[in-house]
Amino acid sequence: MRPPSRQIESVYNAFNEQGWHSEFIEGRDVLRTAFEAHHTRIDLIAQAFVPLNALAIMAETKMPVSDEHMPYVLELLQRGNKQLNLGGFEYDFDRQILVFRITNLFEKELYDKDIISSMVHCAIAEIDRIVPFISIVLQTEQDLLDDLSIERLLLREDLLPPVPEQEEDTNYI
Repeated sequence: MRPPSRQIESVYNAFNEQGWHSEFIEGRDVLRTAFEAHHTRIDLIAQAFVPLNALAIMAETKMPVSDEHMPYVLELLQRGNKQLNLGGFEYDFDRQILVFRITNLFEKELYDKDIISSMVHCAIAEIDRIVPFISIVLQTEQDLLDDLSIERLLLREDLLPPVPEQEEDTNYI
């Protein structure tokens, strides 16, 4: 069994400094943790790619989608991706999981804790932002789906979670 790389250890230390409990995945440069966000529970995976000096953060939440709703959910994710500067939404069909992935290349072996923290916050915020929009799509009756405007739906600001600084509890576990 090989020890964790210096890169993933720097991620572990950054998580600890933020008070985020995480666990190493044995034999891999991967950490797992979970967060309770405003709208959903989020599993988070941090994976170091040592030869590239890269870090990928994947935020995931269970999101079963019926065949009838799938084209609309995928359109929503595609339109959501168009609005992003960093990272992107994916849908894992095999596991029925919504994913937000963000990756960064670092200059040094030890990753910058502020960048790591920003990547985690971004991944959590983006999943938490898109979940209520997907929920609206999933709650729409099949015979009304053609009348649903995904473009207009994404303009609704009432579905957005509150800014964390405005909440007393950040809801992180």
